[in-house]
Amino acid sequence: MKKVFSLLVDNNPGVLSRVAGLFSRRGYNIESLTVGETADPRYSRMTVVASGDDQILDQIRKQLAKLIDVADIKELESETSVCRELVLIKVRVADDQRQSVITMANVFRGKTVDVGTDSLIIELTGNQSKLDAFIRLLKDYEILELARTGITGLSRGSDDVRYL
Repeated sequence: MKKVFSLLVDNNPGVLSRVAGLFSRRGYNIESLTVGETADPRYSRMTVVASGDDQILDQIRKQLAKLIDVADIKELESETSVCRELVLIKVRVADDQRQSVITMANVFRGKTVDVGTDSLIIELTGNQSKLDAFIRLLKDYEILELARTGITGLSRGSDDVRYL
């Protein structure tokens, strides 16, 4: 089972290291990790994706809650939250292939952000399955480089917003 944890943490040096250290000390794997400052510069939002059985995921939550820098923890469930990921894909294209790749990207609401003489860079955002589907469609093309941001997300509505 996979779980998405949204952490509100103090925006201080070393917080990322302490959170990552917690996972490595206990032998847990981080599948995805994104961090960014919130509207309040005192805090950062950290989105951590981890997998394991219910007992392991419950243990991860409890251990995260013990960290001094963690002000709030939410588990983002798919039906009550919005989670997205960004991918940049550099694809080698010949002149006669360029338009077909651009058309595919447009179908997925992607943007062509760079055009070179023999390559394109496509920007695409969405859930993991959407991005994976687009990447699978590119199997007949040479992907020169690919960068994924990892998942970030927020819970829907304003009921569980925590003001610190």
